[in-house]
Amino acid sequence: MLAQAGAENRFGQIAFLSSGTPEADAALVRLETRYGNVAPEQSDVIVALGGDGLMLQVLHRFMGSGKPIFGMNRGSVGFLMNEYQESGLRDRLASAHASTVHPLIMRATTVDGRVEVARAINEVSLLRQSYQAAKLRISLDGKERMGELVADGLLVATPAGSTAYNLSADGPILPLDAPLMALTPISAFRPRRWRGALLPNRAVVTITILEAEKRPVNAVADHFETKNVAEVNIEMDHATGLVLLHDPGHSLDERILREQFG
Repeated sequence: MLAQAGAENRFGQIAFLSSGTPEADAALVRLETRYGNVAPEQSDVIVALGGDGLMLQVLHRFMGSGKPIFGMNRGSVGFLMNEYQESGLRDRLASAHASTVHPLIMRATTVDGRVEVARAINEVSLLRQSYQAAKLRISLDGKERMGELVADGLLVATPAGSTAYNLSADGPILPLDAPLMALTPISAFRPRRWRGALLPNRAVVTITILEAEKRPVNAVADHFETKNVAEVNIEMDHATGLVLLHDPGHSLDERILREQFG
């Protein structure tokens, strides 16, 4: 009874959001019948019903609001989500473990001089857009560290995103609380044996595209894409914290740790 009362006080107003699939929409109807549903702006907590794609959309939508997000898997992968269960939701919210993640901020300058700014919760990736490999120069805090990387691309990942595209590109898995970013090449050709680097999360990464018009490169911050970039600056936005809620024993840092052991 006390746990239930505490949960009601802390998360009295719940906003449910669906990914729009039939499975998620059906869950939305059942849950709002049981718990009610308010507009996200009026809520104490947002419950996202879908998969990891929806979770990233919700985190971006409410970035800077301070609202905690509790996901329940009605999608496919669901790495960021909790198990779907309709009963006892308020108790689950009351006992949930909170993980705070910080996004990356990307400032991309295009070949025609435009500057695009976007944030990424998982990673910022640079990708070649023609049959020719990209040629990239890497600088950290204004100091050149690699004069030329020839590759399909390059990405900078947060700890939370280190198990996503970064892992597929053979990048390292980072503990959630590690003060690091992963710098990972995508199909590197030269230097052939370069596997990337672990960077302090206070570093400013500058990627200069060599032969930008001949070898066009696009920059992507999660789902936001900028075409034909000439230079990209990437750093962690420590002023913005995103709060994810997970059931005890299934926190995001616990899931990342499990990934390291297969």
